[in-house]
Amino acid sequence: MALSLLVVSISFYLKECISPDSDLYATLSLVSVTGVVVMVIAFSLGLGAMPWIIMSEILPINIKGLAGSFATLANWFFSWLVTLTANLLLDWSSGGTFTIYTAVCVFTAGFVAIWVPETKGKTLEEIQQFFR
Repeated sequence: MALSLLVVSISFYLKECISPDSDLYATLSLVSVTGVVVMVIAFSLGLGAMPWIIMSEILPINIKGLAGSFATLANWFFSWLVTLTANLLLDWSSGGTFTIYTAVCVFTAGFVAIWVPETKGKTLEEIQQFFR
């Protein structure tokens, strides 16, 4: 996701320096669209399912309902926030917007690598011990 967003941001930065009549401008437009499509596919295959996977594997049965509701609320709140601010950010700077999104993706990947435990082959008790 971060690489495709980086490609989109670089494409937008380069488009600011090139005449709209040039062939490279049209190519950069296609690169931008392709980058966004790749990002959506990568999100759907990876990070998009993360909240539900974490809820099902990490949360104990006694709080799964409440914590699952909170996680779903947080997921949809941040989706709404991104949707709300996207047009404002794009009006400010298209390249800057996708640079911010790239930085958030990199931060998220680091966060997941450091703080989200591997659950393959572990019992719920072993997973809960990780958080104590």
